[in-house]
Amino acid sequence: MSESRKRRSLFTIGWREWVELPDFDGTRIKAKIDTGARTSAVHAWKIEAFERDGEKWVRFELHPKQKNNTHRVPCEARVLDERLIRSSNGQITRRYVIRTRLKLGNRTWPIDLTLSRRDEMGFRMLLGRTALRGRTLIDAAASYLCGD
Repeated sequence: MSESRKRRSLFTIGWREWVELPDFDGTRIKAKIDTGARTSAVHAWKIEAFERDGEKWVRFELHPKQKNNTHRVPCEARVLDERLIRSSNGQITRRYVIRTRLKLGNRTWPIDLTLSRRDEMGFRMLLGRTALRGRTLIDAAASYLCGD
């Protein structure tokens, strides 16, 4: 595929966007687009690993609304991996990695997502470059280009 054809297949997003997680009750979360982060992360509470049919799974709660811990979405997902992740403050933590679908605008695709407490962060979700590579162009001056 030519470089110009590849560029035409990309769609433009802003530095923050509303995203949907169809596998988790269609939960909508305001996400920060962060090309400095390799992996995407979502704010999760009550993270608890368990086994199902010989595989490792995780149960957790999403609190998708900023500054609101009363709206909770119970979730379960198969564990894809466990990774050591270095946060923006340099702290290294072990996190569960799951694979789920992300809907951004009218497009949906699978992403790897780490489960993390993001209480002190400005956004409940961070979309890293791996989830966006080959699909999007980012307009750092724009917000919510995919709708609100």
